[in-house]
Amino acid sequence: MGVYSEQVLPRLTDLVMNTARLRAIRARVCTGLVGEVVEVGFGSGLNLPHLTAAVTRLRAVEPSMTAVQLAGPRIAAAPFAVEVVGPDGGRLPLPDGSADAALCTWTLCTVPDPVAAVGEIRRVLRPGGRLHFVEHGQAPDARVRRLQRWFRGAHRRVAGGCVLDRNPPEILRRGGLNVTHLDTYYLAGVPKPWAWTYEGVATAH
Repeated sequence: MGVYSEQVLPRLTDLVMNTARLRAIRARVCTGLVGEVVEVGFGSGLNLPHLTAAVTRLRAVEPSMTAVQLAGPRIAAAPFAVEVVGPDGGRLPLPDGSADAALCTWTLCTVPDPVAAVGEIRRVLRPGGRLHFVEHGQAPDARVRRLQRWFRGAHRRVAGGCVLDRNPPEILRRGGLNVTHLDTYYLAGVPKPWAWTYEGVATAH
């Protein structure tokens, strides 16, 4: 990985993804998570302050060691064990049915094969286990979708491979999860090509 990808981007992401508005969303998405949790796209641990002691262990998947280093103080403050288990959401080094729940926040846009990553989440969840997620993606308005396509290439280069116009509910369905709750909205204060948000819960069956 280059200097920008490994050193600059994780620090920039830690800053821009830690606004008051995004912290409020993280708090909602993390509500109700209990037991053994797998987080795909752990980043710099920005979700940790929103998880309670009802979580007994968090197994974190994150490709950037710089991001994991930035997470150090948040890991130390967590009221549960945090274990970084690997870098690749497409191949989780965990046994089948070993997690009570999973967490994924603004991550499926960057995973090279998001359907495979969801399939891995499905594999490690126990029957009835839930994935709590929030993602940005394909907007409902044709004009905004055109802008997303126009910005797609440049955005991928500067944002760690992030694809603006993926369809998270379809990805979750194709990966074997059933979306049981979904809210969609434009995130206030963000340009529309980046703002359309999918927030919800999907269940393993």
